Parts: sequence; structure tokens; C-alpha cells
Amino acid sequence: MQPLPHRKLKIALVSPKGPLYRHRGGIWKKSLRYQPLTLTTLAALIPPELPVDLQLFDEGISDVPLDLDADLVGLTVITGTAMRAYELADHFRRRGITVVLGGPHVTLIPEDAAPHADAIVSGYAEDSWPQLLRDFACGQLQPRYDQAPGLSLADRPFARRDLLPGKRYLTNNVFEATRGCIHSCEFCVVPTAWGRKPYLKPVDQVIADIRQHGARKLIFVDLNIIADRDYAVLLFTALIPLKLQWYGLATVLLADDAALLKLAERSGCKGLLMGLESISPQNLRQNHKGFNSPDKFARVVQRLHEHGIALQGCFVFGLDHDESDVFLKTAEFAVQAHIDLPRYAIVTPFPNTALYKRLVAENRILTRNWELYDGQHVVFRPAKMSVEELQTGTEVAWKHTYSFRSIARRIRHSPAPWPVKLGTNLGYRFYAHNLSRFYNCDWIIGRASSQPKIQTDVSPELTTSLSER
Repeated sequence: MQPLPHRKLKIALVSPKGPLYRHRGGIWKKSLRYQPLTLTTLAALIPPELPVDLQLFDEGISDVPLDLDADLVGLTVITGTAMRAYELADHFRRRGITVVLGGPHVTLIPEDAAPHADAIVSGYAEDSWPQLLRDFACGQLQPRYDQAPGLSLADRPFARRDLLPGKRYLTNNVFEATRGCIHSCEFCVVPTAWGRKPYLKPVDQVIADIRQHGARKLIFVDLNIIADRDYAVLLFTALIPLKLQWYGLATVLLADDAALLKLAERSGCKGLLMGLESISPQNLRQNHKGFNSPDKFARVVQRLHEHGIALQGCFVFGLDHDESDVFLKTAEFAVQAHIDLPRYAIVTPFPNTALYKRLVAENRILTRNWELYDGQHVVFRPAKMSVEELQTGTEVAWKHTYSFRSIARRIRHSPAPWPVKLGTNLGYRFYAHNLSRFYNCDWIIGRASSQPKIQTDVSPELTTSLSER
């Protein structure tokens, strides 16, 4: 590879469209989408000494142009967007454009992504991405870049949120204080991709980012903002003088920590997403999430509500102890517990996670078409129900939870303002009643036959089970 001429590098950063956006119009509208942080963070990490002509494309709001003029295209890939990413990567490489792939999917299974790229980036890219760009400018691009040992999130530039159109999103007030999680849930990608060590940004730098952006209501995208309790205390304390409102993710353990919960309230926390996962203690133990206790979930909701915090409670279906009655049982439980915004997914064995390896050993993986690894398709053989029962039962749970009667029973207990709780619940009601349009099993015949370039790898067992519908 020869050094580039002495001119600006033309770089395009792309977030490929995922399962909710692969159909015209998508299923989510602007009202339920916030600006992604990955592209704007990568943009900020471009070495200042490199003259760059930079473009960012989030396919959640618009497709990347196929006639794009670029020297290098970087795509950030999650498993559900891998097929789209590979399609774009192959297209741009045929045009002679250098392609770099990175992100969680590439970190989980780099050998799958490497054939579609000139270089791949595994792990967090704070140090490796700038080095890659310097190598590229000098004509010395390497085929693989790994996360630097001893990675620190300190003293990093603020995300370039101005490079994506703020008006196309619900908000661009999206921030990150920590990365990682200390737990080892079997189905989670975090332990496999990044380990269990939490990475922490200095609290004063998080606060400085919020101040310079002028955010008054914001979202923390940290996977578990209380993973390091001492850090959470420092962060929440520093947020109090800002008098803002924030939303984030945490575990149910927060409800058992009265002091930390009170501090979260004082810091402006108004809503949290928590992975409740299952109403079966056996499922929770098997998946290494024994700190969750279904008989305490209602109390978790109550304690959060007492502190003015709404809950988005997430459940997964298809775990090994689930039977065909689990869907309505879980949905009715969520309604009775007054969960502000319940959410359901089909458990997904993301590549090389502990769950994936176990299901491979048990010969239960049914397809490696990554486009279907979206949390709403069945890609494995369930233990105690059919593929169809799992697929259709999940839809039943959604529709029961977001019937008008169930919405009314839940939201009258919610501490969220009426416009927020009504708007979000009606948004999820729309989703619940459109699942069959966007998530179905037509890919067995349709996509596999009409688009042979996609590697479906469909097993005979899945074809047989669907032919019995």
C-alpha cells in the first residue's frame, strides 16, 4: 500500500441499518430514537495532525450513498447489522475503497468479519483507531488492530455530536461515564467481548462534557452505571449541582442499596432500564444472574417509584426452563408489578458468548444468518417448546402488555410525567401490533432463495419445524 497523496483524507464512518430499519420507514420513528454515540466518538478520536474530510452516516435515519467518494470507510458492527455491514463493505471494496470493520460483532468473532475488510478493529478503539489512521495515511495499514493493553478512558476528546443532525433524533444528549459490567450473565456479550473489568471516565471529565454540551436532560448509555459503587457515588454526587434529569441502565441491586438509590434520586435520575430477564429462578441461576429474584421484582418497582424513578423492565423468552405458558404469565406479572415500560426479547446466542458455545455443544444452533440475531427471531432450538411457540408467544406477551387496559393498569402508578409515560407506552403499543410485519420467519424461503449471497446456513431441523405451521 502506497502513502496517500498530500491532501485531505476522505473518511466516512457508517453505522449500518439494523433489524428495526431494514424495511422502508422502519418500525421506530424519531420519537423513540436517540443519537448513537459510537460514530461521534470515533470522529473525535481522529488524530488532529491528519487533514481529514469526514462524513458520518447513521443508517437509522438515512442510507449511506453507494457512490460515496471516500478513501476509507469505517463501519461499526453489531451482530444484527453484520450482514448489511458486509454487503456495504464488499461493495465499497469492489470500488477500490479501503474498508475497516469494528464494533461488538467484530470483537466477538473477528474471523467472520476479516474476509470483508482491509482491516478489522477488535475491542475498544481509543488507541487503535488513531494508530490505524496514521498507518493508513503512511501506506502501512495492518490487517488487524486490537485494543491497547492498559486502556484508559481518561483525557479523551468529547464526542463530536455536532456531526450528526440533531433534529433527526429525540435527543443528542447522550453520554457515557463507564463501560463494562462486573457480572457474567451467560447470554451477555460483555464478558466475552471486553471482560468483566469496568472502565471509568474521570468524573470531572464527564461533568465537563455535560456542561460544554449544555445538556439538561440526558441519557447515560453505560451498560451498568452502578457496576463500581464507589464511582457511582462520586458521579451521582457531582451531578446534583447540575440540577438535570437523566436516564440510564443499572441492575436490580440498586433497589437494595438505600443510600445509593437516594443519591441517584438527588442526582436527577428519572428512569432506569433493568434486565429482569425471567420470572423463573431456575432460568436466572442457569444464566448466572442469580442476584435477580422474581419474588422481589415488585418491590424493586415500588422502591424506584418511591424515589421518582420509572422502570423499563426487560425480559427474555426461550431460556431452558421456559414452557409455553411463560408468555402470558410474564406479561401479567409485568402488569401487576406496575412496571412502567416492560420490554420483551427472544434470548439470542450472540457468537462466542457462553450461551452460544453451550448451544453449539448441544447442537441447538439453527442458523448463523447474523441478520436474524436481533432479539426477536428464534435462531436456536428451544428446550421446552417449538420454534413457532417461542416466536408467536413473544408477540402475545407484547400485545397483552400493551393493550389499552394493561397500559392503564400500569401507568397510573408511574412517577413519569403524563406526556412521557403515555407517549412511550403508545409507541410500544404500535411496536407490539406491528411485530409480525417486521419479525417473522419468511426468511426461510424468501431471503434464503432470493438473496443467495447472504450466508443463511439454515438447518434442516428449523425448516422442518416451520413447515408444520
